[in-house]
Amino acid sequence: MHRGPLRVGEWVRLTDAKGRRHNFCLEAGKRFFSSRGHLEHDDLIGREEGFTVTSSAGGEYLVFRPLLSEFVVSMPRGAAVVYPKDAAQIVALADIFPGADVVEAGVGSGALTCSLLRAVGPFGRVMSFERREEFADVARRNVSQFFGAPDGETHPAWSLTLGDLAEALPASGERCDRIILDMLAPWECLDAAADALRPGGIVCAYVATTTQLSRFVETVRVHGGFTEPSPWESLVRDWHVEGLAVRPGHKMIGHTAFLVTARRMAPGQRPPLKKRRPAPGAYGPDYTGPRPPGVPVEAPGDADPAPVVDHDRTGD
Repeated sequence: MHRGPLRVGEWVRLTDAKGRRHNFCLEAGKRFFSSRGHLEHDDLIGREEGFTVTSSAGGEYLVFRPLLSEFVVSMPRGAAVVYPKDAAQIVALADIFPGADVVEAGVGSGALTCSLLRAVGPFGRVMSFERREEFADVARRNVSQFFGAPDGETHPAWSLTLGDLAEALPASGERCDRIILDMLAPWECLDAAADALRPGGIVCAYVATTTQLSRFVETVRVHGGFTEPSPWESLVRDWHVEGLAVRPGHKMIGHTAFLVTARRMAPGQRPPLKKRRPAPGAYGPDYTGPRPPGVPVEAPGDADPAPVVDHDRTGD
């Protein structure tokens, strides 16, 4: 990332008085046009970021380099992006550290990839796998744009493989410290993830629905080579602060996805079985997913009927 004066080839973000944002790449001799007139790129190049400029029609704009959290929500998309609130949770709770070897399945538009590359630093690696070529192409452009890589080049710590992780990762023979699964059916990649992860490594799944959440958590439990999975989601609410009017904002970023993490056990080792019994009916006849050891399969009619309560009786 760049510091100091703005230079040709860098992206800048202009924000007007109403909060509308414009992102563009600085090029010598070019102009930026908006409904409030135009600005010369040459008037921005060479200045330290964090200044205000006035357009030809009197519009004022604040000029900064875009933050990563700003860039990912405005960049071109091939697939839905991992929002900054979730990317931050993944980096922190999946413990992505400098020098880590990280595998990412489902590169999407490259939003999470940018956060992972920042976290692993110059001595780490991010190995991404993507099934769809059109998504991979969008991700390459976005990652190169954010990190300022020359055309046709990628970040030196990043490799992008077109293919299914469940097949491509075992074939590569790679070992890694962390695996992030951002895909429709992450449970299909669990065996490949278990073989590639070093003992103590972390698998993290990013899923959108409760059915995906349940299927992945139960599959991790049945596998037996991971610790008890930890599922959660995060919600973000801004606040309005104006004089004595201090209150929650009218908008918030609610559910975007569920996250699940679990740690890899050493070869041949299994975690202690949970001593907490599942709630009655948790794995009833309507449940068709994987079951932890010791949970019987109930046939229809085996479950205890719900107690009958007579609300007309009093004094009991």
